[in-house]
Amino acid sequence: MTRLKKDYFSQPTLEVAKDLLGKELIFREYKGLITETEAYIGQDDPACHAARGKTPRTTVMFGPAGVSYVYLIYGMYFCLNIVTEAEGFPAAVLLRGLHLKHPESKNLNGPGKLCKHLGITREHNGLDLTTSDVFYVQDNSLKPGYIATPRIGIKVGTEKLWRFIIIEDFSAIHD
Repeated sequence: MTRLKKDYFSQPTLEVAKDLLGKELIFREYKGLITETEAYIGQDDPACHAARGKTPRTTVMFGPAGVSYVYLIYGMYFCLNIVTEAEGFPAAVLLRGLHLKHPESKNLNGPGKLCKHLGITREHNGLDLTTSDVFYVQDNSLKPGYIATPRIGIKVGTEKLWRFIIIEDFSAIHD
């Protein structure tokens, strides 16, 4: 398997969001297939955290591609995003679902469940997933079918079909 590099994450966000489906997320001892993503693209996207410009919270989104952007929602759930596109242009892909393969088999459907189960917190914000030894994404050559739907959990930008969900069952795939 090939670890994804900075040039991969530097591509257009919609391409990355679709192509991440079926890729393998590694976080410490956990390994799982990414099953659902959402794209957030720039200051013209009203649902993007960076729509109002650079803030202490969104600074990471303006940084280099391949870096983790972790934030807290509802005062209790962390969400994991991966920064995409060119440095200075705020865009990221939210990881909404993961089919955990190791150390157990489990579907983590929802960004809060994903982070809670894996133990991803704000402490993991701003990490370079292209160089970390314990937190990264690798290509396993899977090219799953998917559907595109409106993003959820937002009040603006809902007309954009920027949520991507695998339509195949990969629960039988193991290392």
